[in-house]
Parts: sequence; C-alpha cells; structure tokens
Amino acid sequence: MKKPPLHFKAIIFDLDGTLLNTLEDLGNAVNHVLGKKGFPTHSLDAYRYFVGNGTIMLIHRALPENKRNEDTIRICVREFREEYGRNWNKKTALYDGVTEMLDTLTEYGLKMAILSNKPDDFTKRCVTEFLPQWTFDMILGQQDSLPLKPDPAGAMAITRYFGISPSHVIYLGDTAVDMKTAVAAGMFPIGALWGFRTGQELSENGAQALIKKPQEIFNFLF
Repeated sequence: MKKPPLHFKAIIFDLDGTLLNTLEDLGNAVNHVLGKKGFPTHSLDAYRYFVGNGTIMLIHRALPENKRNEDTIRICVREFREEYGRNWNKKTALYDGVTEMLDTLTEYGLKMAILSNKPDDFTKRCVTEFLPQWTFDMILGQQDSLPLKPDPAGAMAITRYFGISPSHVIYLGDTAVDMKTAVAAGMFPIGALWGFRTGQELSENGAQALIKKPQEIFNFLF
C-alpha cells in the first residue's frame, strides 16, 4: 500500500525527558556534590524542575539560596561533571515506545536530529550508548559557540543543515524550554507527556499538540 506524502520532512528531539529518562543519574550526581559540601539534598522528583536549562542553572537551582554565588556554582559544576562522568549511565534508559517511534520515523525517511541543553560531550555519549542503531543527522548539546535553548539558534542551524523549511519540522520535547524553542524557530511543537513536566506547562508555552506515548507522533506526520 502506497503511503501518503508526508507534510513534515524532519523531526528534532530534545534528549533528557524525551528520548531518555536521565533523571535519576542527574539527580544522584547533583545530590552527591551537595552532600559532600554539607548542603541539603533534594528528592528526585524535585529535579524534574531543576533540569532543562543547562548545567549551570541546574546547579544554581539545587544550591541553597544563600550559596548561589559565582565561585560556589563554578566549583559545584566542575564536581558535578566529574561525578556525572563516572555514573551517567547507571539508571538512564529509553522511555517505553521510543524504539518503535524511531524505527518507524526511520522507515518513513524523516531526517532526525537531537538538540539538548545537556553539555555536548555528555549528549553525544548518551546517544552513542543508548541510541546507536538510529541515524541522527545532527546532534547538538550545550557548547560555548551556541546559545542555550530557548534561543532558536541551534534549531535553526539544524534546519539550515537539512535544507528544510522550519514549517516542515516537528520539534518534540518535554519542557517549556522546548516549546519556546520550537515556537521561536517556526516549527511544530509537540509536547511529550511522559517526560519531566506537565501538560499545562507545555500548552502554556506553545505546544500545538500533546502526546501520551511516543507512537502517537505518527498522527501528525501527514
């Protein structure tokens, strides 16, 4: 049976909270650093709202308010990178349904990319470890030459590389940051309800659709 023509030609994924559940490894690494310094630690659920804006903001949010100075943040970021570098893959796993989603998108011939506020080296390590059987045409994590999301620069760089109009690109993510990025870039924002944040947050920040399972993305391809 002939497949109908696709409206969308490419899809950009967020990584943490969208393709991979990284919350426990991230939270454990930050709590390790906080505990070593005698600072209060946090529940893993609290980290749902700490992550998403890069490592510096993650540490800023986790620190006690009276300890959020430049020197303390810098030291804790360094120690977090060391701890996370040792234990980044202990609990991390693909979300249910991601394998089937990526297989089918590949079958349909969509170009695929990943855009994350996670440091670029860790982003690429996660993809190599957990997503090796799929082809991502571009993988971008946080790097000095690229502003963090929700700045659309990274998303636009991907579409230029693809040679595809942003209006023909789906952006799938799980936070307000992702939805704002997609809106600013002129893409079609879809919110992943299995991730770290709520449907209300996603809708209020520009999601054009919300999906409960990865396979539901196929409803929007044509």
